[in-house]
Amino acid sequence: MKYDLIIRGGNVVFRDEIRSVDIGIKNGKITAIAEMIEDHALEVIDAKGQYVMPGMIDTHVHICEPGRTEWEGFVTGTKALAAGGTTSYVDMPLNALPATIDRESLHLKIEAAKGKNYVDYALYGGLVPGNQDKLEELSDEGVVAYKCFMATCGSDIPGDFSNVDDYTLYSGMKKLAELDHVLSIHAESAIITDRLAEEMVKKGKTTATDYVASRPVFTEVDAVKRALFLAKETGCKLHFVHISTAEAVEEITKAQNDGQDVTVESCPHYFTITTAQFEKIGPVAKCSPPLRNEEEQGKLWAKLIEGKIDMLTSDHSPCPPEMKHSDTNNIFEVWGGITGSQNNVDLMFDEAVLKRNVPITDFVRMIATNPAKRFNMPTKGEIAISKDADIILVNANQSYVVKKEDLYYRHKHSPYIGRTINCRVTKTIVRGNLVFDLEKGIVGEPVGELITYNKKAITLV
Repeated sequence: MKYDLIIRGGNVVFRDEIRSVDIGIKNGKITAIAEMIEDHALEVIDAKGQYVMPGMIDTHVHICEPGRTEWEGFVTGTKALAAGGTTSYVDMPLNALPATIDRESLHLKIEAAKGKNYVDYALYGGLVPGNQDKLEELSDEGVVAYKCFMATCGSDIPGDFSNVDDYTLYSGMKKLAELDHVLSIHAESAIITDRLAEEMVKKGKTTATDYVASRPVFTEVDAVKRALFLAKETGCKLHFVHISTAEAVEEITKAQNDGQDVTVESCPHYFTITTAQFEKIGPVAKCSPPLRNEEEQGKLWAKLIEGKIDMLTSDHSPCPPEMKHSDTNNIFEVWGGITGSQNNVDLMFDEAVLKRNVPITDFVRMIATNPAKRFNMPTKGEIAISKDADIILVNANQSYVVKKEDLYYRHKHSPYIGRTINCRVTKTIVRGNLVFDLEKGIVGEPVGELITYNKKAITLV
């Protein structure tokens, strides 16, 4: 056989082991795995000395097109994802305008995305007050999951996203249970965090530390418990996004052990930036839930090392630089979202695998295998025969400093600028297409395709 591409001699990470083998790729699929592939190929990549892993599936990304493309569009956002080792992502139903909450807004998103993605992508539908009767049409159109906010979100702009009330959450869960879909939840108590923030501002307490204090650990745990209870009542499948505390993870683990269908993700910033560092870095590190203190961060690391974190995601939530600025130095006034999708794989490989001895196979499960399973992408998530050739190469012996000029985001700000990372993504391959090369940068034109889901078949369209 003549292959389109052969990846030779790398340390290939499989489900439960690492082996030095060759990978043969034909028509975008992995068609051969052997100690030595003798056949010819149109292209050969020498991977000796590097880890060859399935590309990351980032299931928490905010691309703001259409409507807020000036924040982040598909072209710039997916260049950053590709450069960071992500080969597929799931786009959240906010911060685009209009939010993706019905068939019409979903079609607008699909049209806006055509021909602009450097990696494969799937779409969320939103659960908001008043759209429960739209959930089925979103399912019919192929969204892979749904998202809601228990914390306050949105704006007064028509078409913007909004958080759920208790009845919307309950009735939405009932409907999604009927549709057999996953509901992803931003779990923080809206009433308590809003009131605490008001009190802080009234007292003139407007620093980064004050912001963190306005969203204490118990407000996340309280929301998680309520969501789990309602999901148990309705039979809804849950996924908790960007969990920041070990206590919340413990509650989710209890529910899993009791038989509930629930998973949990966290993000690199919760493992790598503390409250004290947030104070020094400034508004570019503001997010919600907030960054925790060193003790809480240590507890969260323990949960990851124990295998209690199912997935790692970026929660890439970009904005223009002026939205990260306050003339009065009031942290409550600035946008809460971290620009970070270009440093998912390398940062967490460094921190988890190299520094804390997390097995590479566990790391791959968190960034690829588990997301593929949870979000219904059966052709992705691992290196195996017949799977999509979504592959990244990682050099674990190459350190570098994150620099502003190397970022592909539309707005080049990130809390990781100036940070030394002790490994590097050197190549990203999407369905056999090289889309990023460390020496060449982004390669070729956008090749990303839309992934849609239905109960009978999962397809790329």
